[in-house]
Amino acid sequence: MSDDAAMRALAKRFFDCVEQGDIDGLVACYAPDAKIWHNTDRQEQGPEDNRKTLAGMVTRIVDRVYADRRVEVFAGGFVQQHVLQGTRKHDNVRVELPACIVCAVQDGRITRLDEYFDSAGVAEFRKFA
Repeated sequence: MSDDAAMRALAKRFFDCVEQGDIDGLVACYAPDAKIWHNTDRQEQGPEDNRKTLAGMVTRIVDRVYADRRVEVFAGGFVQQHVLQGTRKHDNVRVELPACIVCAVQDGRITRLDEYFDSAGVAEFRKFA
């Protein structure tokens, strides 16, 4: 498999795991010492803290879909733009979160993930958190 194909496969597997609620599968895509950074709070977290964040999100947001996925591969990683769509379980409201995710990859695992989210979309996703 070419580097380009391997990066695209990793991106697909990673985001498919969130759609399916497979948090263990998602965390397995990270290197053990990976850093996950969020533009909305400028904080870094490791894979286990990210596991907790995503586990909470998948319980609150159902019917998750990463729509309009656009993946670009670069030497050492990939960038994905998408719109995360889902239904907020608390009030059955459909929500959307436009995002751009930049991932550094080494040995087939994500070593750094920088999340760029629309802050208004984050507020809607977290409304009843």
